[in-house]
Amino acid sequence: MSVTTSKQLHTDKKVRDFLEKVVINVGVGRLSSQPNFEEKILPQIAKDLSFMTGQKPETCVARKSIAGFKVREGQIVGVRITLRRQKMVDFFERLIRIVLPRVRDFSGLAIKSVDDHGVLNIGLKEQFVFPEINQEQSQLAFPFGINIVPKSKNRDLAIGTYRELGVPLKKKD
Repeated sequence: MSVTTSKQLHTDKKVRDFLEKVVINVGVGRLSSQPNFEEKILPQIAKDLSFMTGQKPETCVARKSIAGFKVREGQIVGVRITLRRQKMVDFFERLIRIVLPRVRDFSGLAIKSVDDHGVLNIGLKEQFVFPEINQEQSQLAFPFGINIVPKSKNRDLAIGTYRELGVPLKKKD
């Protein structure tokens, strides 16, 4: 059992009051055309995402065919996880305190990554920055996006609260 301090409880409550959800997206795009995609590649992506978040991912399929992108209706185009409540708080804390400092050449997130509604969009090139992922067991490296959605839809308020919570935002672009 870990000892929970009153400061940590206060931070958890503040994060829970500020954030609505955290969404993790992986677009499988070109990977879906490889042989053995559904038998080997997709389960590996799902396993890595479930290790990172503690939740099983949902597959997203194409609703209609688009010839220009060589996508057919019903084809798997992505994998998504939506985190809420305590899993969201735990993931957010791990992302800020452990994962982002492990990113190579990381000097802070650009202010431009916060959109007009206060949503913080982070893109990572590989999943190996998460300590739960073993690089020897996972042969596949995939990029993914993390969208942190606040309850308030005001950009300036969101930027101030992100800084208060410890998100490493740069001063100016």
